[in-house]
Amino acid sequence: MQVIVIGAGVVGVATAHYLRAAGCEVTVLEQLDGPATETSFANAGQVSPGYAAPWAAPGIPWKAVKWLTQPHSPLKIRPDGSLFQLSWMARMLANCTHSAYERNKGRMVPLAEYSRDCLRDLREELDLQYEQRSLGTLQVFRTAKQLEAAQRDSDILSAIGVPNHLLDAQGLVEVEPALARVPGKLVGALQLPNDETGDCKMFTDKLAARCEAAGVVFRYGVTVERLIAANQQIKQVQLKGGEVLNADHVVLAAGCTSRALALPLGLDLPVYPVKGYSLTIPLKNADAAPRSTVLDESYKIALTRFDSRLRVGGMAEVAGYDRHLDMGRVATLAMVTNDLFPDAGDTSKGEPWTGLRPMTPDGTPLVGGTRYPNLWLNTGHGTLGWTMACGSGRVLADLITKKTPEIESSGLALARY
Repeated sequence: MQVIVIGAGVVGVATAHYLRAAGCEVTVLEQLDGPATETSFANAGQVSPGYAAPWAAPGIPWKAVKWLTQPHSPLKIRPDGSLFQLSWMARMLANCTHSAYERNKGRMVPLAEYSRDCLRDLREELDLQYEQRSLGTLQVFRTAKQLEAAQRDSDILSAIGVPNHLLDAQGLVEVEPALARVPGKLVGALQLPNDETGDCKMFTDKLAARCEAAGVVFRYGVTVERLIAANQQIKQVQLKGGEVLNADHVVLAAGCTSRALALPLGLDLPVYPVKGYSLTIPLKNADAAPRSTVLDESYKIALTRFDSRLRVGGMAEVAGYDRHLDMGRVATLAMVTNDLFPDAGDTSKGEPWTGLRPMTPDGTPLVGGTRYPNLWLNTGHGTLGWTMACGSGRVLADLITKKTPEIESSGLALARY
């Protein structure tokens, strides 16, 4: 069975690995010059199943209004002139109910938990090292209201079997001792002890090399112009320049560009580019840095520890395909770093980055088939591509090779829209 995977981010490479392990002949097409060169390049570094939750949540519309007036707002919205932006935002608002939030989180967390377990198995099987840590995630709260609201998330996590602990100000310092240097700033935290961290770019590079050694063909610097369909089947993949490729199955794992490739086929993928930022800071005092990942609930920013670096990432801009690096947003990342971990590193020496996250209105990725029996989707993971990549890749490989996935996958398909 010949399969073409479009996209060599962490999701596409993980998909290629599991397809090859299942005996498929796999070719990966990537328009950039290597794996994990765009959205997967410098993400926040979290593998956070316990934090897998949709952005569409009760109370978010009112919070969004307030955020838009704040100088260090976690959210910016700029009209891009498209009806798609308006319809996507309307769909997201429609998911900001308690019932929708619980349904969507109930789909996301099992996939994320499964994916972390797949990642652990893969790491052991292939002896992959990517500056990983298995010390959990600590979501910290600056107000009593935030801590009170966290009880609802804790209850949902407990109901689906995800270990978590609500901590007071003293308890969070026991988990992240460096926070003792900023007394009085935080009132409590939600600890997710089974979460992990790691450099996504490093992992993807190493997995791609193992895939290539196993026979996967990677073609970089090639642009897919269109998918050619006939009789409700994808017959060929046409590249820029006229080259045409044949395959038994095609997987769209091209992040935000997946939508443009699907539209001519009559498939309206609800995947919108939401821009995020990161800052990678060299450590100068390891004892003053977090041991794992700390999530600042007020600013929606994650601070993740690598071996000798601190990766700070977050924020959201709903502004189309704009890739402009706004240094004001980078300044927010530096501000939060200096506020919580003032002695950890020199933020003026940090390396800034921005990338587009492919996000669905309900937060749940699109993993599964389409009305074309040989066209498959693995996109729309939003901020959780690194968290969900291995599980999504394995689920999709099982579906393509007609195996029953180990987790329920029907709620991940495009059919829910």
